[in-house]
Amino acid sequence: MVEELLAAVAVTGAAGLTYLAAAARVVKQYERGVVFRLGRLQGKSRPPGFTTIVPFVDRLYKVNLQIVTMPVPAQEGITRDNVTVRVDAVVYFKVVDASAALVNVEDYRFAVSQMAQTSLRSIIGKSDLDDLLSNREMLNQGLELMIDSPAVGWGVQIDRVEIKDVSLPDTMKRSMARQAEADRERRARVINADAELQASKKLAEAAQQMAETPSALQLRLLQTIVAVAAEKNSTLVLPFPVELLRFLERAAQPTAQQERALEESGPPAGRDGDLAETADGDKGRNRPPDTDRPVPDFGRLATDTGLGTGSGPVPAPTPASPRPRTRDA
Repeated sequence: MVEELLAAVAVTGAAGLTYLAAAARVVKQYERGVVFRLGRLQGKSRPPGFTTIVPFVDRLYKVNLQIVTMPVPAQEGITRDNVTVRVDAVVYFKVVDASAALVNVEDYRFAVSQMAQTSLRSIIGKSDLDDLLSNREMLNQGLELMIDSPAVGWGVQIDRVEIKDVSLPDTMKRSMARQAEADRERRARVINADAELQASKKLAEAAQQMAETPSALQLRLLQTIVAVAAEKNSTLVLPFPVELLRFLERAAQPTAQQERALEESGPPAGRDGDLAETADGDKGRNRPPDTDRPVPDFGRLATDTGLGTGSGPVPAPTPASPRPRTRDA
């Protein structure tokens, strides 16, 4: 009798252990357990820790609540300004309702991936190339809203969406490089022109100051000579006064004017006796009369230009006496 009782207790204990082993489940901290009894959802999801189910009747599904990082395959599209680009992105999402993630959608990972691809294509078509390159924050927010709207019913929350890379054709890259180079060159020319304007204003002010004090120009010339002489070179600097050039220019003006007047008036008319005929009937040579050209007054020019010495004006040269006219026999 006792042996039968001990055998029954042993069988009952073994059955209990077998049942407990079949019914015991452990849910981890980052998971939630969803129980289906005969295919019907049973209440809320099971919290993390030790839990039990009815063997052969209940079925427990564990859903991971960690954030999932899903890369979106590169999508080719045409922007609003008709530029072909290739854009890839990455989506960060997590499950907030384990029961809805299992009941409302067959595979929430695949669903989120397909929604991200279609939303990325839509964003590419609605945006300009400049927005894709420089204004990605706004595009990321718009893409996140487009993916998150249908994902709410799936028990999934979109945490973040980032556009990773924008690939451009080689021709577009070269065009953008030329545009950037032209823009930098334009800015460099504007800066250079502004510097020239400021320098010209400063030079004009310096010229006015030197005009008031002529000795300043001489001091500046001496400073330039000192600066050139400081270098170890074989350059020889000879200051040449500008007044001397002006003097020579004024002295050459009357002679040029007279020559121009003679060319315009033509050859002078012959006088009596200038043309003589020989006994044989031959005509004599035509001797042009000597014209007394005025000689420039160098003394007066030197006095006007300030090149005269302290002893007084430079005396003018004595004009040469005209040659006597002769008559051919």
